[in-house]
Amino acid sequence: MLSVACALVWAAPAVAQDPPEPVIADGVTIAGVAVGGLTAAEASEEVRAFFTRPLGVALGSESLSVKPYRLGARAVISNAVAAALASPADTAVPLRVRIVARTLRAWVNRRAAKFRRGPVSARIALAGLRPRIVAQRPGRALVKPESRSRLRAALLEHRRTVRLPARRLRPAITVREVGPAVVIRRGSRRLSLYRGAKAGKMRVVRAFPVAVGQPRYPTPLGSFTIRTKTRNPWWYPPNKPWAEGASPVPPGPGNPLGTRWMGLGGGVGIHGTYNSGSIGTAASHGCIRMHIASAEWLFERVRLGTPVWIVAS
Repeated sequence: MLSVACALVWAAPAVAQDPPEPVIADGVTIAGVAVGGLTAAEASEEVRAFFTRPLGVALGSESLSVKPYRLGARAVISNAVAAALASPADTAVPLRVRIVARTLRAWVNRRAAKFRRGPVSARIALAGLRPRIVAQRPGRALVKPESRSRLRAALLEHRRTVRLPARRLRPAITVREVGPAVVIRRGSRRLSLYRGAKAGKMRVVRAFPVAVGQPRYPTPLGSFTIRTKTRNPWWYPPNKPWAEGASPVPPGPGNPLGTRWMGLGGGVGIHGTYNSGSIGTAASHGCIRMHIASAEWLFERVRLGTPVWIVAS
């Protein structure tokens, strides 16, 4: 009897394949970044790398690299990628940027504080025995409102560089506005008035013989300024042993201060004297005496704050 063997063949059930991940149409860009042929994840990575590049910020002679997030900027990448997936070929998709105003303002304020340099006025310094003018130096400051506007525009427009505006700060006193200076040579018993000249130098306007302090009451050496100016002053006795028992003296021929007083502080000053014979000697209790007419002339040509140097020579 003939037998037939039957073989049963088992076939595995077919496995369903996931559909391919959609890609962006050819020629599509997001903020100028080519994303055609990329998946959403790939496009997001490309756009993120583009947006997070540092922004070059120029300020004066400085150059800074600042990450956009430090300026409060965040790009809405997911929305842009979704729009790119739905766009036909060769579409330019914009990239929206959100900026936190307080973060941007805080960054500009910090940078402005670091950048700011106050102006320095021209001044007079003593070089040897002669005053000289030290030139002024302008200051600088960041223009904060305009800086915020420029940074915002650069972030929104995806520019890679931006220059922030600054302004110069003018010194209160320039070389041309520097006032006079007085140098008193105690040893030579001479007072010289200086004024500014060309090239920032100072020249002697006029020199006078003066009386200075006695050896027991020497005129102090150092740097001073004219702190007070008084016409026809009263003389009030200082709290010193040599003035004990003295009474105040009103203006007039008997006044020890003459007709003009230019105080330097500490009871010391430049003043006139009716005792013309003392001029050129060491006769005072520390003050600098001048002839009446000389003191009146000087009084009209100095001002409060005028520097005065008393030197030993």
